[in-house]
Amino acid sequence: MELLEYNKSERIASIAINRPEKRNALNPGLVSALTNAFVTAINDEDVKVIVLKANGEVFSAGADLDYLKHLQNNTDDDNLKDTNLLKELFLTIYRSPKLVIAQVEGHAIAGGCGLVSVCDLIFSVPEAQFGYTEVKIGFIPALVTCFLLRRIGEGRAKELLLSGELIDAQTAADYGLINFVCAKEEIAGAVDSYVHKLIRSVSANSVALGKALIDSVQDHSLEDSLNLAVKMNVETRSSSDCKKGISAFLKKEKLNW
Repeated sequence: MELLEYNKSERIASIAINRPEKRNALNPGLVSALTNAFVTAINDEDVKVIVLKANGEVFSAGADLDYLKHLQNNTDDDNLKDTNLLKELFLTIYRSPKLVIAQVEGHAIAGGCGLVSVCDLIFSVPEAQFGYTEVKIGFIPALVTCFLLRRIGEGRAKELLLSGELIDAQTAADYGLINFVCAKEEIAGAVDSYVHKLIRSVSANSVALGKALIDSVQDHSLEDSLNLAVKMNVETRSSSDCKKGISAFLKKEKLNW
């Protein structure tokens, strides 16, 4: 069975994890396949939004059990290689110039929750549970920590990362981990409607620059952040998208991006 299903339609790339028999658990093969799929979508000029989802009842249960068994005999070099594979996937998603939306229709646990955490916007069904359970097996979600601190802040991150407890979708929304909670029968339509609205109403160039700015300013002092913002403001204003957008606004024309 293919590890992933990749489809493209109406400027949307849909990437579906396809290991339902393994609860969509992650292993090096799946991590590499996901990275390649995202790179394909990012490099496709016809794609404006990427939607990540999963087949089956679970979004992702974290690490594959067979992989965990193998992990016990790994050398430091093996562990370094595997960790860098996951780092590459997380950075590819997080720094994607295109908007990445997660459509979560089942539990997202450990590495599966980490995968959700690096997406830009997250839709979830109420029944889904989220959590970073690594501490319960003597491990730490080290890579995820770097992203989760940015997403929800130190207090909530400590609560989730150090306890390993699961939270429901509404609590995850209250914490700022996810964005929208939708009924099971409504989530696909809600994501589709949201994505198509974005495709029509926002500039792809502005999204790319906006994401880059949000990523960069968190690592700088206020002064350096403002200087970077000035530079990107100038870059945006000189773009064809900005000129087209201002022209349409002044002429009171509806622009379809």
